[in-house]
This record gives sequence, structure tokens and C-alpha cells, in this order.
Amino acid sequence: METSIVGVGVGITDRFRTVVEEKIARVETLASRAQRLDVKVTHRVFRNGHVPEETVELTLIGKGPVVRAEATDGDKFVALDFAIDRMSEQLRRAKEKRVDGRQHPRGAHFEKGTGELEGIDVQPASAEILHAVATGAIPVQKNEEESYSPVVIRTKSFDAEWMTVEEAVDRMELVGHDFFLFVDVRTDHPSVVYRRKGWDYGVIALSTQAPPAEALAS
Repeated sequence: METSIVGVGVGITDRFRTVVEEKIARVETLASRAQRLDVKVTHRVFRNGHVPEETVELTLIGKGPVVRAEATDGDKFVALDFAIDRMSEQLRRAKEKRVDGRQHPRGAHFEKGTGELEGIDVQPASAEILHAVATGAIPVQKNEEESYSPVVIRTKSFDAEWMTVEEAVDRMELVGHDFFLFVDVRTDHPSVVYRRKGWDYGVIALSTQAPPAEALAS
């Protein structure tokens, strides 16, 4: 995995580069498909007497969503440890979700051993009930006002939310859905992110722009 280390207001020593190469082994274990890790160290000096601080920002880039983590401490080596810990935890949780998703797939599926449908909350009618309905022993309620349709469409309405694509992916993962609707803050286009295979995600956007958030709030 390629590594890029830059410093803002601070020089990057060979010792720090060596420590980074040693520490990122944990990240490579959890994210084998990652292609590059960007490390940014920012040194801040305060005029009010506070101790200077070092902020380490990690950005992991690969096939899938960008993973970010950062930490701040008076010592950049300590901040690096904290940032690596946070990124490792994020990757570990994401990996557990993928494994759980493969072992417990969402939606209905057929169990070969029992011949039953699993993952669906609809119970099939027994042969006795079907016979009673067919012979008229059980009356069938008819609604003349609405035409029958085997497809049940459920509708939900939400307020529009402006966010980046990366934030939308995070929200989608948090709610456990395969897609998430939002308005792209960069373009004001109504968009949807959706899950593909592995770490891959897709984005579909409408060409029509949504009204500004300020207009909706007024």
C-alpha cells in the first residue's frame, strides 16, 4: 500500500516515517484492498499560553468509500497511535458488517433443508383454508372501489437533507439500507447512493437542481 506523509507547520522526520510504516500494518490487515494511505500532520501554536498541539489526519483510499480518522495530542506520535486506533476500529466494524451480511442475508430466501421461506413475515395459507375459500365456506371480502394489485407500495416522506456523497454513504451504513436519498451539497442535485458488491458504491443524480436549503427553511 502506498503511503504519503505531509507536514503542515512541522517537519516530517525519518523516525516518524518509520513509525508510520510500522503502525499501518494493522490497517493493511483490515483493508487489504486499500491502495493508498495519506497521513497529514498539522502543528498548531496558540498565543494564549496553551501547549502546542499536533493533529494527525489519516485518509485511506481504495476500492470503496474513503475512510478517515484523526486525533490530536501534544505529541504527534501519540496522536498517530490514537488515529490508527480509530481507523482500525472503523475498518473492523465495517468488516464485521460485511461478514454478518453474507451470513445473514437480508430479504426472503429458500431453505433447502426445510422447504420453507425464511426472512419474510408472510405465512402461507394452509390447504384447509385454501379449500374453504375455494368452496365459499369462507367469504371473500371484495372492495369495488380499489382495483386489486399483487404489488404493495409503501410510501414514506422525509425532509431533504444536504450532504456530501461520503456522508450519505456513512448514513446509509448506519441505517442498514441498500440505498440512501439525499441532496448533494456540492451540486444541489437530488441524488441516491446505493450499495454494490464488496466495498463498491454507486451514485445516481437527477440533472434538476433542488431549491437551496435556505429557501426550504424560510
